[in-house]
Amino acid sequence: MFKYVWVVEYQIDGFQFHSLSSMMYTHNGFASFTGDLEEYCNQYVDKDALMYLILANEILHALHPNIVTIAEDATYYPGLCEPTSQGGLGFDYYVNLSVPDMWLDFLENIPEHEWSMSKIVSTLVRDRQYADKMLVYAENHNQSISGGQSFAEILFGNVKEDPLSIKQTLLRGCSLHKMIRLITLTLGGHAYLNFMGNEFGHPKRVEFPMPNNSFSFSLANRCWDLLENEVHNHLFSFDKVAVVSLLSVIFVVDFEDMMKLGENERSLSRRLPNIHHVKDSAMVISYMRGPLLFIFNFHPTNSYQGYNVGVEEAGEYRIILNTDETKYGGQGLIEEGQYLQITINRRVDGLRNCLEVPLPSRTAQSLQIKPDFKNMKPFISSNGLALRSTITGREYDEPGG
Repeated sequence: MFKYVWVVEYQIDGFQFHSLSSMMYTHNGFASFTGDLEEYCNQYVDKDALMYLILANEILHALHPNIVTIAEDATYYPGLCEPTSQGGLGFDYYVNLSVPDMWLDFLENIPEHEWSMSKIVSTLVRDRQYADKMLVYAENHNQSISGGQSFAEILFGNVKEDPLSIKQTLLRGCSLHKMIRLITLTLGGHAYLNFMGNEFGHPKRVEFPMPNNSFSFSLANRCWDLLENEVHNHLFSFDKVAVVSLLSVIFVVDFEDMMKLGENERSLSRRLPNIHHVKDSAMVISYMRGPLLFIFNFHPTNSYQGYNVGVEEAGEYRIILNTDETKYGGQGLIEEGQYLQITINRRVDGLRNCLEVPLPSRTAQSLQIKPDFKNMKPFISSNGLALRSTITGREYDEPGG
């Protein structure tokens, strides 16, 4: 079935195993887990279910070596992503379920000015020892398939209903939609998943015909014509640029502007993020990932003209992604002359230098330092000729890149 129906006929390149705890335990996962090993080895563990998952992974990877298998297990079963040859279940990735749950709780239950930056960071970087196997997404099946509201539906509802009369609502919704997805992508694990349509803010969930909806097909679709709408088109353009760039480097995703960051910079594949600034009172988060500096201002009203953020490497930093650009549905509050920032020799955030950057409310930006070729030495890497900074040790895969 795996070979001929899904992979060959429909070109499926991966399988997500949903709600594994409901099959791995006879109590269906409805028990408290403290992490004690005994909880995963007692009489409540369904050994037949474990054998099925092992065989499924072995068959899939044997028949299709490039296939990706994803485990959704709230109990974090030991060995979930370890090879079957080493006693594991053989999955490639596991889902950090707490991330979409956090965002949903923030959007539905917590006033925006009370959002905790510390909680955002701690949730996105949990289990760092297993980060290379962790997959994150902003919206999960509960918002996209299982009857809940999508984030777009929560944030700005159906934008086809007189968008001019709800300009501020749409601006807020678009801003948070972009920021939530960007920080989830760049601060989470080494893999990112998106439900089809979420990338452009599809306002409705997917719901297949079933008895409780009288077998209706009304929600069994994705409305691609929404891309003709300015709001959805802006969200789609941002997701393509920001996600696809960062993505081509580390995981399997399908966007454009967000993606360009990753293709060129290898920013996510190189190392885990270095989080050096988390300020709950200002609602600002800043971190380095690879060669890129990310800065987020989640404050709903406060903008900062010269916000101090620490950086280790001195030089010129240029904004290469700005969520507030008009082409992404923003207000364009950062002027062209502010896109280039020069470091100040002042210790901030425990780092040797700092930047004073403009941070409009509800915006995020990514900056990249201009390489200082005076302090570079050539060396031979696995990809050929490359450069290495004699100051920081940072490597540049292509001379001049």
